[in-house]
Amino acid sequence: MERVFNFSAGPSAIPEEVLQEAQRDLFNYPGAGCSVLEMSHRSPSFQSIIDETEATLRRIMNIPDDYAVLFMQGGATLQFAAVAMNLAKRGQKACYALTGQFSTKSMEEGSKWVEPIIVSSSKDKTFSYIPKIDPASIPEDAAYLHICANNTIFGTTYWELPEHGNVPLVADWSSAILGVDIDVTKHDMIYAGAQKNMGPSGMAVVIAKKSLIDREIDPVVPIMLSYKTAMDNGSMYNTPPCFSIYMAGLMAKWVERQGGVPEMEKRNREKAGMLYDVLDNSKIFSNPVALDSRSITNVTFTLPTQEDTDAFLKMAKGRGMINLKGHRSVGGCRASMYNGLPLEGTKKLVECIKDFEAGKRE
Repeated sequence: MERVFNFSAGPSAIPEEVLQEAQRDLFNYPGAGCSVLEMSHRSPSFQSIIDETEATLRRIMNIPDDYAVLFMQGGATLQFAAVAMNLAKRGQKACYALTGQFSTKSMEEGSKWVEPIIVSSSKDKTFSYIPKIDPASIPEDAAYLHICANNTIFGTTYWELPEHGNVPLVADWSSAILGVDIDVTKHDMIYAGAQKNMGPSGMAVVIAKKSLIDREIDPVVPIMLSYKTAMDNGSMYNTPPCFSIYMAGLMAKWVERQGGVPEMEKRNREKAGMLYDVLDNSKIFSNPVALDSRSITNVTFTLPTQEDTDAFLKMAKGRGMINLKGHRSVGGCRASMYNGLPLEGTKKLVECIKDFEAGKRE
């Protein structure tokens, strides 16, 4: 079977060039005499891998020296608890903006440790827009303000970060990191699951001000959730997610070779613009997201009936496009166009939408 265009929300498409490089190293990593899957995390070869991965991320994201770069296990979901346990005392106030499923889950998980304060929510319109945050609603003694910067399920994104005064800003950038040019210095902490633009699942990258996480925390916090422990041990307190770190390094180097994150954003804007254009001019396809909140990474769209949706998804699969089904909680369709999805994939999807509307259902 030939490779198809993969619109999965994650794990997502990986550039063929990167997959081929990984394939070569799976059998015998240069200089190691063994597979990249076999090497010890204490070996010089892996130390070089993790060092180069961090250095590349720092270059392409312009991460200052006073920020730590951590490779944490468990993906972004585990960070919902880790953020609260590292940045707040038990029972301390912490602010959350609710813009979808993952921001809600982060608040629910954090509420086991902090007193959550909901400072904005777009639940009233099925999370179809990014709500404004009144800075006055953020208590000065809050431990942090948490946002989900790009909402994979609902197709929204923050194009302007909220004002937050002296309260640290924590942003989950899982589904847009390396695909949107982020100003790290406007955040106190960024975290992101790797399975969108940084390779396979199983790891989260945490980028945080060292001054924010270089602190003693409640001794009840599991040591594997401690950012300070991770920072003090070079993300290797125990055996880290070695292959995920290796793949993140390959993906970061690929982005750098393509022209960096600004070039990735340019390409992603082009892909998203093509798709939004055909959706906005369609009589049967529609996008529910407010214009100023539209994601260029995850584009959601609907058809009049479930029968229409099923027929379109079947047609798209027959034309070599997979994982266009919307999240199970909302239905409809969703095209996730991460860095690894080439422009040709979006062009093919646009053609499929036009043909379906014109009655060409093959």
